Amino acid sequence: MAKPLQEYARKRDFNATPEPSGKRSRGKRVQALQFCIQKHDASHLHYDFRLELDGTLKSWAIPKGPSLDPKVRRLAVHVEDHPLDYADFEGHIPEGHYGAGDVIVWDRGVWEPEGDAHEAYAKGKLRFRLQGEKLSGVWNLFRTRLDGKKEQWMLVKSHDDQARSEADYSVVQAQPDSVLSDRTLVPRKAAAKKAAAPRASRKRTVKGPKVPLPAQLSPQLATLVDSPPSGDWRYEVKFDGYRILARIEGDDIRLFTRNGHDWSSKMPRQIAALRELGLDAAWLDGEMVVADENGAADFQALQNAFDTEHDEAITYYLFDLPFLGGQDLRQVALQGRRDTLRQLLERDESGVLKFSADFDEPVQSLLDSACRLELEGLIGKRADSPYSGRRSPDWVKLKCKQRQEFVVVGYTDPKGSRSGFGALLLALHDDDSGQLHYAGKVGTGFSTATLASIHARLKPLQIAKPALAKPPTGAEARGVHWLQPQLLAEVAYAQMTRDGIVRHSVFHGLRDDKAATAIDLERAMPTQTVPKRNKQAKAPENLGELRLTHPDRVIDATTGVTKREVAEYYASVSQWILPQLKQRPVALVRAPDGLAGELFFQKNAGQLHIPNVISYEKAEAGQAAMVINRPDTLLGAVQMNMLELHTWNATDKDFDKPDRFVLDLDPDPALPWKAMLEATQLTLTLLDELGLKVFLKTSGGKGIHLVVPLTRRSGWDEVKDFSHAIVDYLAKLFPDRLSAVSGPKNRVGRIFIDYLRNGKGATTACAYSLRAREGLPVSVPIWREELAHIKAANQWNIANLHERLAEVDDPWAEMGKVRQSITAHMRKQLGLK
Repeated sequence: MAKPLQEYARKRDFNATPEPSGKRSRGKRVQALQFCIQKHDASHLHYDFRLELDGTLKSWAIPKGPSLDPKVRRLAVHVEDHPLDYADFEGHIPEGHYGAGDVIVWDRGVWEPEGDAHEAYAKGKLRFRLQGEKLSGVWNLFRTRLDGKKEQWMLVKSHDDQARSEADYSVVQAQPDSVLSDRTLVPRKAAAKKAAAPRASRKRTVKGPKVPLPAQLSPQLATLVDSPPSGDWRYEVKFDGYRILARIEGDDIRLFTRNGHDWSSKMPRQIAALRELGLDAAWLDGEMVVADENGAADFQALQNAFDTEHDEAITYYLFDLPFLGGQDLRQVALQGRRDTLRQLLERDESGVLKFSADFDEPVQSLLDSACRLELEGLIGKRADSPYSGRRSPDWVKLKCKQRQEFVVVGYTDPKGSRSGFGALLLALHDDDSGQLHYAGKVGTGFSTATLASIHARLKPLQIAKPALAKPPTGAEARGVHWLQPQLLAEVAYAQMTRDGIVRHSVFHGLRDDKAATAIDLERAMPTQTVPKRNKQAKAPENLGELRLTHPDRVIDATTGVTKREVAEYYASVSQWILPQLKQRPVALVRAPDGLAGELFFQKNAGQLHIPNVISYEKAEAGQAAMVINRPDTLLGAVQMNMLELHTWNATDKDFDKPDRFVLDLDPDPALPWKAMLEATQLTLTLLDELGLKVFLKTSGGKGIHLVVPLTRRSGWDEVKDFSHAIVDYLAKLFPDRLSAVSGPKNRVGRIFIDYLRNGKGATTACAYSLRAREGLPVSVPIWREELAHIKAANQWNIANLHERLAEVDDPWAEMGKVRQSITAHMRKQLGLK
């Protein structure tokens, strides 16, 4: 008898394809049955529908994808079983191999058969319920008698609350992207296909060469400048919204973010307004904005509009027209493109579309007004400029915040799967001596294309010695390729140390419009024009010298992250993580041999040589404990191979009186992320009714942590009993979704709300701690309003967290000011005495 995955393995060369071999899938698992649907651009675009059964994924290829319309039957061709770990596979299958092409996870979740699944599968008549990110409700798969090399089945939606007419809504068109990542998939055939014959279009005032409508378009980006340029420029308000490009091809209208993600499903009202313009083919460029009560753009209100699916508040401010009616207008002068766009928008009667007007006033007066109104600033565009689809000096930004150009003086080699280079070394000219001094590194903000193109420009500039007055030494200088100081990089950063070193920097582009010899530290605008700076932008702690043993030891083989990089991470986040550690007993997860070796959980300092660690004996704290209050202590723990930090719910001010409790939402791994968000909202609703202020963070693994600060009045038993009562109350209200009992068997298809972390000595992963998992994800505080936008509990990791820290205010900044306690009324609401 053939093994279940024999056919799967026979068709694949696992030395060449990134697909999983299935070896990790074996073994008994206690969780709900999972399903996934993968969008697969192979010889033909299709959707692979997979249901877990008997340790493998039973699989069907659906050419047109699922339909929510019960009247529509979708052909489903039965193919070979796939391994369970294929459910998370995304990537590119190389040409010449079976199934060559791109794969994304279009949907995932759990499925529940009606009746005996084995019997129904054998008979060729499966009826089941899905709980996914996109699909839900009751579905049917049944085998037909149609001829074919493989079994021909049909997938059909049942009549229920989730059913929708295909004429009104196509789920595959409205929601085309991955549910696991930011990946989208543009079919190769669709991208190469020529535009359909255009409908009659309106008269245009400008002309360009005839071309097929591009499937994708790169937006024009502006360059930051410190003062208005001379010449004929047009200035518009820099909106605080989302940059969106609209692609119109007949009735097919799509809205794309600047990164190419399809957001059409989020804004049906805007699509309807664009359709009423009656254009046959066009690309339009603009910004989606929600205005506050004073008429100013309100970014938070815009996010809320997306969260609640209330797009009626969103206005689409349009400012450019790169393509129209089969003509490429990108080389037409800006003013000509905008005049045509203005004429088109005069026909709009919806009020949803507006022309982004320019202002005929002195630019400095406009900028002063923009900053006084707490706007982002102005966008200036050269009146005769083309639409280049890249960052260009023809479009400039005058902002009420600062960015900086730096001279590029070196680069490091890439690590892991990255290509080109790792980071650029930066420098600035000293005001007095004119010499270049080292200003730090930038290693994020690069696309694959820019890594390649910039690397090509770096290699010819290599020199033997650094062009710096005082070059960096030690780890900072190890493996650096030094360069002639000719290239300029525009970089955003969260703060600059007193020594002139940038922290949490993000690359924004190379500049070719200034001489490297002229670059020094930009000075701030006049005080009255600058809004308050981010509260996080403070000088970091002095971290001192750290001597690491085995600094090049690989901690995570999947990314190539080394012990040195773990130390650099904790040094970079010390100002965020130390307030979470201060005076709070902590347990360490140590990994002497990296993730591939054994992990140790350690609650006391013992024989660890950690500088300035505070140790408590059992007689003092009730059990041996340690506290990390200083940067050198934190990095000393890294030297002792620490990866994770877990903290108590009390401090050493009073070991017997907790100052918070934590609810850890721990899901069945097979559940869709949507189920986690729903459970979080249900828990928040109850805590709101109790009158408790709550703070949120991702776990860095699969779940969400809800942290409720308390004044130190109640003892451990009272706090634990209270948190237990909250969980019991919720589990009784929603028994099919939530569990109050620990253990994998008790959370199958459900989410266990873990209250057990609220006993004395119990710990929870600290905010900003790394997690000892592949990719080294991070437990990250989040705003409540962000929940709907978060795709997974592990979306931030050692490589990308600093980008968030540079852009988002601390969601926990006010936690220490909260004064609340468990009251008799709260206990009564939960049925406690």
